[in-house]
Amino acid sequence: MRCVCGATKHDNEVRRISPDFSQQGWFAMTRKNNWLLTAVQVGLLAWSGASFSADKVYVANEGADTVSVIDTTSFKTLASVRVGKMPHNVQVSPDGKFAWVTNNGEPGPTTDASVHKGMAQGAHEAMAQPGAVWVIDTSTNAVVAQVPVGMHPAHVVVSPDGRFAYVTNGGDNTVSVIDTSSRSLVATISVGQFPHGLRTSPDGKEVYVANLKGGSVSVIDTTSQKEVAKVPAGKGPAQTGFTPDGRFAFVSLSQENAVAMIDPATRKVVRKIRVGAGPIQLYATPDSRTLLVANQGTRKKPGKTVSLIDLQSFKVAKIVVTGAGAHGVVVDRDGRFAYVTNIYANSVSVLDVTERRVTKTVPVGKSPNGISITP
Repeated sequence: MRCVCGATKHDNEVRRISPDFSQQGWFAMTRKNNWLLTAVQVGLLAWSGASFSADKVYVANEGADTVSVIDTTSFKTLASVRVGKMPHNVQVSPDGKFAWVTNNGEPGPTTDASVHKGMAQGAHEAMAQPGAVWVIDTSTNAVVAQVPVGMHPAHVVVSPDGRFAYVTNGGDNTVSVIDTSSRSLVATISVGQFPHGLRTSPDGKEVYVANLKGGSVSVIDTTSQKEVAKVPAGKGPAQTGFTPDGRFAFVSLSQENAVAMIDPATRKVVRKIRVGAGPIQLYATPDSRTLLVANQGTRKKPGKTVSLIDLQSFKVAKIVVTGAGAHGVVVDRDGRFAYVTNIYANSVSVLDVTERRVTKTVPVGKSPNGISITP
């Protein structure tokens, strides 16, 4: 929650509460009582001049052709935005003004979510059809743009400066680069086989792409907009991530039930950490101390846990039970709450990171997949 305080209103409140409190009397206060006065001032400032606006969570419901918008205070669904066929991932821009959604084009009467049943051991079957990224105005929840990209787009991320959006195209082994101002395609980058999840480094200089069927992570230089390295990672790389301090990069290995840690300086895997079955998305807390990993499992044997990895000991410190098919995960800016999509339960779990337990379950659309939160 954000707090915007007004000093003028605070001054008026002080005068109204203490009309006899002259300026001379104010400065005549003893030092013994100054701490109390300061506490009163701060409390009045927060109480009288504060206005609050809740964060919003965006969920791509792949089986419903919608994006759910959830209020983080009431945990109620504010809107269900109709988008293209089988929206797989959603990403809110750094300024919070737009949500970018990957999908397979215009919805139609032949849309059949059964052809895309989540990730069996983290693997999607490529669909040989062009896709698009739809842009939602977060102030109105209206779709304001549709940008054609490559075949079967999976994930989208927006650079920290907000200038570019990067989209993985699993069907043609490329990453599309979109100018967010003109909303036009400016580059197409060849990467590994069936690129899926991707994240930008904290400094915005590189993009790490998980090549699901290629067993590697492609490193894209954002200045040249070219692949500059390919890091061997393991079986079924599904999603990448970074610690906010930039010390570590990660990739979930959906077919090894593990997470690989990558040293960004050497671009080498330095260790692997065992987690639950079919790990998909992962996300580090703002203090770079904990990594959350959603363990989806399979449709026949759904996983329903999130592994919390301690990034000091590099061990799983806690396993939290969520819902069937834990898939997407995001952490709020304060590091207090994480939001997890449960792809087989059609819900989002609200996980208290401090208490390490689920405190709320929110129903959403069918087959919720990617998830993002306003910055």
